[in-house]
Amino acid sequence: MATLDIKKIWHYLTRYIDNFLLAGIFLLMLTGLIVLYSATGGNSARVISQLINMVVACVVMWIVANIPLREITRMAFPLYALGIIMLVAVALFGEIQNGARRWLNLGIIHIQPSELLKIAVPLMMAWYFDKIHTVIQWHNYIVAILILLLPVILIMRQPDLGTALLILISGFYVIFLAGLSWRVMASLAVMVAVSLPLLWSFGMRDYQRKRIMTMLDPSQDALGAGYHTIQSSIAIGSGGIAGKGWLKGTQSQLDFLPEPSTDFIFSVFSEEFGLIGNSLLLSLYLIVIGRSLIITATAPTRFTRLVAGSISLTFFTYIFVNIGMVSGILPVVGIPLPLISYGGTSMVTILLGFGILMSIHAHPKLVKT
Repeated sequence: MATLDIKKIWHYLTRYIDNFLLAGIFLLMLTGLIVLYSATGGNSARVISQLINMVVACVVMWIVANIPLREITRMAFPLYALGIIMLVAVALFGEIQNGARRWLNLGIIHIQPSELLKIAVPLMMAWYFDKIHTVIQWHNYIVAILILLLPVILIMRQPDLGTALLILISGFYVIFLAGLSWRVMASLAVMVAVSLPLLWSFGMRDYQRKRIMTMLDPSQDALGAGYHTIQSSIAIGSGGIAGKGWLKGTQSQLDFLPEPSTDFIFSVFSEEFGLIGNSLLLSLYLIVIGRSLIITATAPTRFTRLVAGSISLTFFTYIFVNIGMVSGILPVVGIPLPLISYGGTSMVTILLGFGILMSIHAHPKLVKT
């Protein structure tokens, strides 16, 4: 009798969970805890804190996975509006930390509203395109671009270039999947290329320009702006084929590597587990991305297809940008390695997105037309 009850409870808890996707996520999080212990010099308190972050994020994922898609669709506009209101509040009343105004003090908790927009923007754009019952016209793309640019501009003013770029990319994926022609994309690429000198002169701050110049030649400021990239490259290269072994990475254990538990945790992993470890880690990421794209391909409506595609491709972008950043082929923009780096807000945002993917996969009959 007790066995039957356990089976019923387990079935109830997992009925909307994609087990294949969940397995990949759990393996990545387990890897993150193992690497974090080494990156923090054996700091158990930090590992426990991250484990709590993971539990909270998993609860959020489970709740969202159990929400019917009709409700998620209805939440798109309110979430977007709430996010914009909070970004304006940050600009007016936000706390300044390390020279940036990104956090909102609500008394009980401190929140970073830009994280909410990582999900709210693609949801809002997909909701807008889904409301168009005819062929999408050029003016519809202009409206979608305006929906995208409003939060991006507000976030860039904080300034938070990394988050702004991620939101911009996630919105672009929605526009691309909605059917934007290659001719228009080529024209936009030319316009962006032409506007780069203006962006360099007037749209970027001195430290942002310095990051790009340091990426091109880290040795020009080896003890300053180029220090991060140089030490990270040394750590990745010194791992060799099989790595130096867990807890034996000299760059991280001797504190040569900056931010080893957050932005540069991939460098710690590479030094300790080498090329073989990197191959296994990337294989886990490939499994999660592949499963996410399968869910995207089988999504029954325009809204679900656009949302699932944006979440899947944005997750890939997280990985690509972080690894490119610590490898020295992209500027340092402060983007964590998903499901591996320490941090609660990013963990919750990512698993919230996976919860939406699971809901899309589990509730197709509720939205089919």
